[in-house]
Amino acid sequence: MSRNKRSPAQAFVDAVAADRLAALATVIRGPTLGRKLFVPLQGEPLGTLGHPTLDRAVLAAAREALTAQQPRRLAPQEDTEVFIDVHVPRPTLVIVGAVHIAIPLVTFAKTLGFRTVVVDARSAFATPERFAHADELIIRWPADVLAEMTLDETTYVVTLTHDEKLDNPALVEALRRPVRYIGALGSRRTHARRVEALRAAGIPPEQIARIHAPIGLDLGGRSPEEIALAIMAEIVAVRNRGPGGSP
Repeated sequence: MSRNKRSPAQAFVDAVAADRLAALATVIRGPTLGRKLFVPLQGEPLGTLGHPTLDRAVLAAAREALTAQQPRRLAPQEDTEVFIDVHVPRPTLVIVGAVHIAIPLVTFAKTLGFRTVVVDARSAFATPERFAHADELIIRWPADVLAEMTLDETTYVVTLTHDEKLDNPALVEALRRPVRYIGALGSRRTHARRVEALRAAGIPPEQIARIHAPIGLDLGGRSPEEIALAIMAEIVAVRNRGPGGSP
């Protein structure tokens, strides 16, 4: 493990203050009681739990906890127990398309604690009157906006415009980043055309397979509010690694 003048605990406090995804492992039972290991999402770990073998085992578990974005408690050795705390930043939902579905989707997302960003190049749809409840409304080409954004493991992206000129370039940007969820509105036939376009843009099949399409859990709804609810339900399932979260 790397050495640093900061303590692992202080490094974790700094990560929380900066709202970065990070983990802190602490020995809560065993010979090295109280020893800590800080594990950032990117970069080198800081600290030690007292033995290289223990460090390696807990580091692997901490990486899994970061991926799941959930804390863990484990007993890597017979006489040792470790708790892995995980700080998860406030998630961001990027909505490409200021369409009718986006209005209730922003409402549901904000209720569930998401920061909401609505992006659309069409100023007739992306109006402050329609999206006063969004945290941010951006009237620009979505692909350009996504290219400038920090899209990471706490970001969720949905494309809703039904316009290939807007949706597909945005999907290309999202698929090149480690976002936690990508969903695209449209029928299976529409998605088949989308897949061909993404392949032509050089996106590998395994990346294209990350897209949830048709978007949302199958709740049988047809109204904008019902579709928005289905989308948000799928996002929550993915966030919590529920059975509905698999592509």
